[in-house]
Amino acid sequence: MPTVAFQTLGCKVNQYETDSMWQLFKQAGYTRVPFEELADVYVINTCTVTNTGDRKSRQMIRRAIRRNPDAVIVVTGCYAQTSPDEVMSIPGVDIVLGTQGRDRLLEYVRRFQEERRPINAVSNIMKARQFEEFDVPTHTEHHRANLKIQEGCNNFCTFCIIPWARGLLRSRKPESVLNQARQLVEAGYREIVLTGIHTAGYGEDLEDYSFAQLLRDLDRIEGLQRIRISSIEASQITDEVLDVFASSDKLCRHLHIPLQAGDDVILRRMRRKYTVEQYRKKIEAVRRALPGLAITTDVIVGFPGETEEQFANGYRLMEEIGFARLHVFPYSKRSGTPAAKMPDQVPDEVKRQRVERLIQLSDRLSLAYARQYAGQVLDVIPEQPLKNSPEPGWVVGHADNYLQVAFRGTPEMYGKVVRVRLDEPGAEFSRGTFVRMVG
Repeated sequence: MPTVAFQTLGCKVNQYETDSMWQLFKQAGYTRVPFEELADVYVINTCTVTNTGDRKSRQMIRRAIRRNPDAVIVVTGCYAQTSPDEVMSIPGVDIVLGTQGRDRLLEYVRRFQEERRPINAVSNIMKARQFEEFDVPTHTEHHRANLKIQEGCNNFCTFCIIPWARGLLRSRKPESVLNQARQLVEAGYREIVLTGIHTAGYGEDLEDYSFAQLLRDLDRIEGLQRIRISSIEASQITDEVLDVFASSDKLCRHLHIPLQAGDDVILRRMRRKYTVEQYRKKIEAVRRALPGLAITTDVIVGFPGETEEQFANGYRLMEEIGFARLHVFPYSKRSGTPAAKMPDQVPDEVKRQRVERLIQLSDRLSLAYARQYAGQVLDVIPEQPLKNSPEPGWVVGHADNYLQVAFRGTPEMYGKVVRVRLDEPGAEFSRGTFVRMVG
């Protein structure tokens, strides 16, 4: 039986797409093996968000080639889409496939095995207008199911290469989203995470159907207990969406709302679609709709021209809002983006210091949020053993408000909903005591 190994870099969307490609190989009779083992086919699903992503992608490609020079080496994903010639020039790469047309992957593998000639199957992503359909009935190594609902982005922020890697916004057909959601529930998943490149932009290219309507329809699916949105822009939090937030009993009390910068000058330079005040008002609105909500965010530190005063403005804003967690990224030049050519690039040492200050703030904010739930009983879905636990028998999972909670449990609990009393709040994870199974 032929074997295939996958290596996935980057975001939840890439993980979803790796799972979808595995379905193709599985149907063709392949056995999946770990990337570190000998395989007949290696698939490297690449990332290109930063130049570091490109470098890591090349490292994984070369690692696969060294492991088995006779294997078919497939490189796909964002780095393959934006730099196909660069990828093709790596000795040992056999097939290059970008972010579109992956339904033909097995065809390309078979062709290469017959002809032994390299294949560059990367197409012009900016011409893509239809969502590429893939059903993923099960997910590897996950107890929460990712469900990709859209592709592409129309924003063209000055720091971001993703529109050139993923193309313009394309929404999945509503009936397709709902059918796969039902499949996932039937497969035993209690929680579905809605993912995409610009997730809550879903429906902007559809007639008479919106992201809010999709949430309503998902809410009606029997057996589905949790709906989690991977990310939503402040500008996408409409009155209609707020109404759904307030009325749904399945929507998780966690929203990831990217901020990127807490200063209006920097936001304009980034080409973001909101001001600091507009962002603040959206946060106030979602908190009224979802009391107890955990709000996490992305922050880019050291964007070109960022002064100490502008950084301090952002620091104070984040402190005032009281995020549950900050995902902090030092600005990294991305070739091909307007920001890479901007003057007044911030020195690396300054960026490093600012990142450290925000990480310390994030830890403080995370602990403050967790402390609100001390002594309360939360619904948790256990996902895996607690890493580096000094004692055996500890498992960890997420509550609906995204708190990571560790407690004494068993592998039989994985993927199920259990009630846990939170005893010891923590910045990284909290400790609790198992109360009872829910289902």
